[in-house]
Amino acid sequence: MYKSSLRWRSLFIPLALLVLLPCFARVIGERSVDGKARQRRLLYVAAPGIRSYLEHGGHGLLVFDIDDGHRFVKRIPTAGLDPTGKPLSSKGIVASALTKRVWISTTQTLTSIDLLTEKIVWEKSYEGGCDRMALSPDGKVIYLPSFEKDHWHVVDALTGEVIKRLEPKSGAHNTVFGPDGKRVYLAGLKSNWLNIADTKDHSLMQPVGPFSNVIRPLTVNGSQTLCFVNVNELLGFEIGDLRTGKMLHRVEVKGFEQGPVKRHRCPSHGIALTPDEKEIWVCDAFNQRLHIFDATAMPPKQVASIELHREQPGWITFSIDGRYAYPSTGEVIDVKTRRIIAGLKDEHGVDVHSEKLLEIDFNGDQPVRTGDQFGVGRVKGRK
Repeated sequence: MYKSSLRWRSLFIPLALLVLLPCFARVIGERSVDGKARQRRLLYVAAPGIRSYLEHGGHGLLVFDIDDGHRFVKRIPTAGLDPTGKPLSSKGIVASALTKRVWISTTQTLTSIDLLTEKIVWEKSYEGGCDRMALSPDGKVIYLPSFEKDHWHVVDALTGEVIKRLEPKSGAHNTVFGPDGKRVYLAGLKSNWLNIADTKDHSLMQPVGPFSNVIRPLTVNGSQTLCFVNVNELLGFEIGDLRTGKMLHRVEVKGFEQGPVKRHRCPSHGIALTPDEKEIWVCDAFNQRLHIFDATAMPPKQVASIELHREQPGWITFSIDGRYAYPSTGEVIDVKTRRIIAGLKDEHGVDVHSEKLLEIDFNGDQPVRTGDQFGVGRVKGRK
C-alpha cells in the first residue's frame, strides 16, 4: 500500500506541474524581479487593417511589445468573418481600461473582446453595416457609423444593444469622441460638414463647415476648440473652429505634387496631433511620406517630411506618451529624431500593415491606460 501511494505521488506531482506551469509562467511574466507588478506597454493591431496584409498575413488581433523594440508577442483570435468564412476588413478599433474590453468593427459586425481572458464576449451585426467607431472615455457607449450609409448607431458598449439612431444622412464613416466625453464628431463621405452629437441625449448639434470638399480622416485638440480634417482632392488639411462652427484655414503641403493613390481616393488620408499638440502629422500617399507641421503657429507651418519605405500611408496615430508615431505602413517612427526605428512583423516574419491600431498599457495583468486610433490632442484648457 505504501509503495502504491508513492508511485501515485510520483505520477501526480509531474502532472500537476504540467498543469500549473503555464499559470506560474504567466505570473512570473507579469512580475518584475522585485516581485512588483510589471509595467507593459503593448500595441494592439487589428488585422486585416488593409487588403495587402489580408492577402499575406491573415487576420486577428496582433500584439506587439512597445518597450522591447515592438517585438511581436501574440495573435488573439477574433471574429469578423463573412458567411463563407473569409475575414472581413477591419474598420476600427477602440479599447477601455475601465471596462477591460477591446472592440473591433468590420464592414458587417462589431466584436467585443475581454482583455483579461482574450475571449470574444459578443459579436453583433447592425443594419447598414459598420465603420470606424468611437468609444466614450468611461468605456460604456460606442458611436458606431453604418458602412457609408445615412446613420450612426449609439450602442451600449457592454451589451452591444442599440440605444439610439442618429441620421445626419452624410455617408457615415469616421467618428471621434472628444476627450471629455461630452461631444462626438461624425464625419461622412457624402458631406463637407462635420456633424457633432451631444452625448447628454445623443442629439445632433450645429455642424462645423462647410469645408472645401468631403471630409475624410479628422482629429480634434484636447480642449475641443479646433478640428483638423483631411478632405478630398487636397494634399494637406483644413481647420475648423468648433466654437463658431466656421472653417478657419486651408493648409496645403508645399514642395510635393499630388498624384494617383492606391486606396481611399484621397491625397492625404490620415492626420494626427501629437499628444502635446505641438505638431500635426499628415499622410501623403502618392509621395509615400508623412509631412510634419508646427501646430504652435496658426495656420500651422510645414517643417519636415519623412519618407516611408513599405507602402503608401493611409493613417497615422501616436503612442500615449507621444514618443512613437505609427503610420498604417507598420513602420515605427521616433517622433523626436523623425527616424524610422522599427517595422511591425507578425509571427511569420510578414510585414504588418494596418490603419486600426492603438496602445494599451498594463500593470501586471490589469489594463490601466488606453490610447486611441485617432491622433487626438491631449492638452486640456487651451483657448
